[in-house]
Amino acid sequence: MGRSSYKRLGDYIQPVDIRNKDNAVDKLLGLSMTKQFRPTTSNIVGVDLSKYKVVDKHVFAFDTMSVIRTGKVPIAVNLTDDLIIVSPAYVTFKSKNDDLLDPLYLMMWFSRSQFDRFAFFKSDASVRGGYNWDELCDTLIDLPPIEEQREIVAQYEAITRRIALNERICANLEETAQALYNKMFFQGIDPDNLPDGWRMGTIEEFGEVVTGKTPSSRYPEHFGDYMPFVTPVEFQGEKFIRTAERNLSIEGVKALEKKVIREGDVMVTCIGSDMGKAAISNTEVVTNQQINSIRTYDNTFSEYLYYTLKGMKEILMGLGSGSSTMPLLSKRSFEVVEVLYPPTDLIQCFSQTVKPLSTIIERKSKEKDILREMLFLLILKI
Repeated sequence: MGRSSYKRLGDYIQPVDIRNKDNAVDKLLGLSMTKQFRPTTSNIVGVDLSKYKVVDKHVFAFDTMSVIRTGKVPIAVNLTDDLIIVSPAYVTFKSKNDDLLDPLYLMMWFSRSQFDRFAFFKSDASVRGGYNWDELCDTLIDLPPIEEQREIVAQYEAITRRIALNERICANLEETAQALYNKMFFQGIDPDNLPDGWRMGTIEEFGEVVTGKTPSSRYPEHFGDYMPFVTPVEFQGEKFIRTAERNLSIEGVKALEKKVIREGDVMVTCIGSDMGKAAISNTEVVTNQQINSIRTYDNTFSEYLYYTLKGMKEILMGLGSGSSTMPLLSKRSFEVVEVLYPPTDLIQCFSQTVKPLSTIIERKSKEKDILREMLFLLILKI
């Protein structure tokens, strides 16, 4: 699009300041760095919510205080039919005319990393001390005709619906596998009075424990087909890890060859609030030091280990050393964590039963990655 398609955003948006005067709305939400509304973390006991701002459908909320600290613009639009309330410190606004500026197109535009970088630059350079409402209004937006905006939005919504469908399918399959796990290894099982052939074991009996390591800066990253380097963020909420964008060069892989995790090995976060999040590697990877991985002696144990460790978050948190806000579970402490060791044939039976479900979950997870990449490319178009 040519420069002529750029418009001053302030000419197309207007502030909204509706207060919760009668306390009719009690759904209080905050803003996340991922540009979504989230449950508030504020203590609201005794707080007068009548002063909070009401956000209706297609109304935006904008936190002007965080841009300079985080380099991101916490901003979100309410896409639901439910009224919510937000902090009175937030700026709330909407499109003046949805037939000139589509709210979802505008949210897509706010989602671009280029917008965050621009806002951070303006925050640092602004004589007015930040990226606030005035700065937002002075920002230029690439504004095509409304028909083109809505076509882009329609493509975006089609992809996000497919992602949501995949997530529901994966969640249902995980619930099915978890229910089977509970039935076979949890319900009616007394750890102090185990059936014949059952015993308590330790994690190190299932495989060699490897703690990851961040590669030296001497070795350049490579964006290609070399070994992926994985941190906990790549597999939060996923059964199978998502391949990181950051790949190690051949030199980096050789330097960390003792740290390489194989396809089918089980990885567990071992530091901080993410402690105990588990995933199964779907390729050879190297992880950072926040992850303990189990190189299984028998790859038919992977599914059993995953569902076992998935339910041990609180136990692992309790075994961590250090501060309560940043506990650390060392390799040795992790190796000797007690876990139930049922008969091998029962473990293998469970694995064979849930493997078809896992295959579908992995396929859907890979499809989600492709769809997310499509969203990224679509956002780049604007």
